[in-house]
Order: sequence, then structure tokens, then C-alpha cells
Amino acid sequence: MHVVPGLKVLYFGTPVVLISTVNADGSANLAPMSSAWWLGQSAMLGMGDRSRTAENLRRERECVLNLPSSALVAAVDRIAMTTGRPDVPPAKTEQGYRYVADKFALGGLTRQESVLVAPPRVAECPIQLECRVAGAHRFTGDLHATAYEIEVLRTHVEQDLLVPGTAHVDPLRWDPLIMKFTEFFGGGVNLHPSRLATGWRMPALGRTGN
Repeated sequence: MHVVPGLKVLYFGTPVVLISTVNADGSANLAPMSSAWWLGQSAMLGMGDRSRTAENLRRERECVLNLPSSALVAAVDRIAMTTGRPDVPPAKTEQGYRYVADKFALGGLTRQESVLVAPPRVAECPIQLECRVAGAHRFTGDLHATAYEIEVLRTHVEQDLLVPGTAHVDPLRWDPLIMKFTEFFGGGVNLHPSRLATGWRMPALGRTGN
């Protein structure tokens, strides 16, 4: 039997991405997000328009999509309620967000120089995608959000994840960190709730791309 519960959040299960961008002053910003999907050599990212990440994407047109394994859940959660904007928007302040200039340090993560783009990679992430922004598509209505079309320029993969003798990732070895609603999962196991759950409030876009 189906019911109509009136779901306010539709994160049924999406991969967590640590997206690195470059701020206007040349420093690096890092933000967790989970509104991402791929097709061919392109990705689509959905995020709120007022975030520092969105601002950087519009200006610099470059990013790195770092895909954490489930083993990095604690590092991701440490930076979940932070923003790269010194002028923290009132709505985010009410949700518990705070400004952090160096999210790599807060997460205990290591910068790794990229090859084709300016934003750094996250060394601890087993898969890293150097990308450029190919297009932007505004959502209709009052979401104040944009879907960014991202072209993947180069992919870096830990060698141990590859099927020996091929250029294919072994799905049995790759254990991505997944966000289901407001909880982290890996290997089909509920790891723990995200800190985002403590400040969750509609619209849902407040959680992505800080």
C-alpha cells in the first residue's frame, strides 16, 4: 500500500562530493555536496546560488570533484556545517553554519596540485575529477538554485581500485560515501547522521556547495 507522506526532502541516495574551487583571492575553498550525477564524461551539479562554491564556479569556471570513500565520513562531516563566505548569510547562521577559511585543515585533508585546472585535488579521495563549467541552468520557482553542467577534463583514480589490466573501476572495491536523506551510508551500512541533519530546514538547497 502506498501513502502520500508529503516528503520535504528527496535525497533518496546520492554520492557525496567534495568540490574544490578557487576563491577570488586565490585561496582554495572546499565544500561537501550530494546533488550530483554523471552521464558520459559530464556531470550535473545542483546547488544554491548564494554559496561561495556557486560564486566561484560562475567566476572561475573550474572545479575538482573529489569523491570520498566511506572511510572519509568523519572528515566530510567536520566541514559539513561550514561556509567559505566570511559574511555568513543570516539563514545559514540560524542553521548553525560558521565561516572557516581553511576547510582542508579543518577536515584533516591534504591539498594535491591539479594538472589542468587551478583548484586543488583532495589527496585522500580515491577518485578525483578535474573539471570545467560548460553551462548553467537556473531552476524555476523560488529555489534560488542552479544546475551546473560540468565537463570532466581528467580523472585520477587510485590504482588499487582498478580492475587489473583495464581502465575500469572495480565496483566491488569502490565504496563511495552515500548520502541518503540526512544520513551517511557506505557499503550498505548506516555510518551515522550528518551534522547537516541538526540544522536541516527547507529549502533543501541550503545543504549543498558551501
